[in-house]
Amino acid sequence: MIRTGLVTLWLLALVAAVGSLFWYQDWVYQLPTPVPDTYVPVQTGTVIKVTPSVASQPDKPVFLHFFNPACPCSRFNQPQFNALVRQFGRQVNFAVVVMSTRPYSAEQIQQKLGLRVPVLTDSSLARACGVYATPQAVLLDSRHRLYYRGNYNRSRYCTDEQTNYAKQALTALLTRSGRVTDERALTAYGCSLPYCKIDND
Repeated sequence: MIRTGLVTLWLLALVAAVGSLFWYQDWVYQLPTPVPDTYVPVQTGTVIKVTPSVASQPDKPVFLHFFNPACPCSRFNQPQFNALVRQFGRQVNFAVVVMSTRPYSAEQIQQKLGLRVPVLTDSSLARACGVYATPQAVLLDSRHRLYYRGNYNRSRYCTDEQTNYAKQALTALLTRSGRVTDERALTAYGCSLPYCKIDND
């Protein structure tokens, strides 16, 4: 009887500890990524140079997915990015920009994402686009002018269509129906570059 009670208490304590850790991580994720002291904002409309391999069809917009394989937020985001490629892949040139201190081959990234899209390792694109966190979405119009830089969704799990910002930006650009202006879409949340930790100390 006493042993059963102790085991029950131990299990309850374990569940409480796991729940607290999960809650803390979720709370940390809700905080904006700190803006680096050296950050230089990039204005909408700025022309971004991309390689010909990315703009294989020059009359189409370009979507750059800033991705760190070791960033938990990037991993949670994978299904939404994949869904966007499936939905808009005929209308938009998609590419992945790997932001990591660890070297990855294009094949490794494509395997992780389950997609055959161009993979770039040019970290200077982050500064050029004004990106300082992962995951981040950057959408360029067909003339490679910055149209949108921001979040995929306000939620870690990317299930809320009302705040599916990257999809809204793609739809707005393709239908010429305005821009995403929600402050939560334009404030970076996730892992600081180039490392894969959420630094809110």
